[in-house]
Amino acid sequence: MYEGVTITTKNLKEEILKGGHPKYHEKNKEQGKLFVRERLRLLFDDNIEFEDGLYANCLAGDLPADGVVTGIGKIHGRTVCVMANDSTVKAGSWGKRTVEKIIRIQETADKLNCPLFYLVDSAGARITDQIEMFPGRRGAGRIFYNQVKLSGKIPQICILFGPSAAGGAYIPAFCDIVIMVEGNASMYLGSPRMAEMVIGEKVDLETMGGAKMHCTISGCGDVLAKTEEEAIRYARNYIRYFPNNYREKPKAEAPKPPANFKKSIDELIPKNQNTPFNMYDLIDCMIDEDSFCEIKKLFAPEIITGLARMDGQPVGIIANQPRVKGGVLFHDSADKAAKFISLCDAFNIPLIFLADVPGFMIGTQVEKAGIIRHGAKMIFAMSEATVPKITVIVRKAYGAGLYAMAGPAFEPDCCIALTTAQIAVMGPEAAVNAVYANKIAQLPKEEQAAFINQKREEYREEIDIYRLASELVVDDVIEPNELRSALISRLHAYMSKYQVFTERKHGVSPV
Repeated sequence: MYEGVTITTKNLKEEILKGGHPKYHEKNKEQGKLFVRERLRLLFDDNIEFEDGLYANCLAGDLPADGVVTGIGKIHGRTVCVMANDSTVKAGSWGKRTVEKIIRIQETADKLNCPLFYLVDSAGARITDQIEMFPGRRGAGRIFYNQVKLSGKIPQICILFGPSAAGGAYIPAFCDIVIMVEGNASMYLGSPRMAEMVIGEKVDLETMGGAKMHCTISGCGDVLAKTEEEAIRYARNYIRYFPNNYREKPKAEAPKPPANFKKSIDELIPKNQNTPFNMYDLIDCMIDEDSFCEIKKLFAPEIITGLARMDGQPVGIIANQPRVKGGVLFHDSADKAAKFISLCDAFNIPLIFLADVPGFMIGTQVEKAGIIRHGAKMIFAMSEATVPKITVIVRKAYGAGLYAMAGPAFEPDCCIALTTAQIAVMGPEAAVNAVYANKIAQLPKEEQAAFINQKREEYREEIDIYRLASELVVDDVIEPNELRSALISRLHAYMSKYQVFTERKHGVSPV
């Protein structure tokens, strides 16, 4: 790298800043990948402010900065730390000094109590350096240990531009959010070549651990971006909803009215509990215009999770989606909601639950998939959350679906019902069938329909929302078009809330 060149601080620095050999830059361009320092220019307001460890392993000649950039910069005027792999240097692989740099920037973020960004594009450990960087007290495992210590203390954001292989795949796994670039990003414990050698499975990289697979099937990815620029824009927007650390509250921005919508909320919501409607339309009518930042959109879409603003104030929204599988909760949707609830609770973001849920899915397939323990995980996370929690029964909340969506027994700060809402163990159709199936079968066919309709009507009267309000099951019944103003008023009132869930070391969470 430096052959025939008299080394000075200036020309050494210039060489390091260029990254690896030009042929690797060309390869990245062919794949639509940006150079690591270009990524940082896009991420920060005015590029990285200062960089530590720039001269790491500089005497090696072919390992500029030892393949990783670590430093500090500003996003929207706020100080953040960053670790960014340089894939032009031995495919962004880790050596002893790479690991030490990552550990040190984690320790810096901890001391500064500021967010930490991981820009990942790495082939994993350098096998030739494994004794130096793998097993020791400040080896690669320390990176993941630190991530767990930082979890819930400061925001940790991962943008995955390329591979995150073998043990390195746990960097995204321990982050709050993983943004993956379609076509290039991947994470896997064993490569396709290794899978074929060890277990005889022939598979391509995209199927094994590609971005689309992880964002739609495994749930390891949260956001699928088409380009690196889109991924970075999402990350810059995402951090706006969060405080610097768990001791602070997220900052409000200038309030905006909701987007203009052709229909009112009252017109949007069908009176028939079983008629699908698009929950995104209701969300758009509630929140400040263009403020929805959705997380895990492509994974378990029967439940919607995302950040938004109401009157400028950041909120987290968990909403059933009747258009997808009727809004029924599955094991994946329970996991999705549990992680999102924990994220918002950790960083003092109020939660709004929009319940339109028939309950949890039943049947052999979901029982084998562990729906009970996954559902328990969601209920566990929701119960522990001490941020302001507002529950809205949009149309129906049946069975354990009521529990998972922060029903009255789980101490939401309020449980609001819209005028056509129903709360029950099950819906009228299922209830009448469960109780009267034998009697219906004994009736003459010409009498069955009238009997069924009579019993369903009696059941509806039994679960009438005003009857439930009279029993203090719900705290308020409001007209649909009043929902936004009611939520904003309550959010402002609940901002001073402080609650300790219970005294203990920690709970034993279902897994």
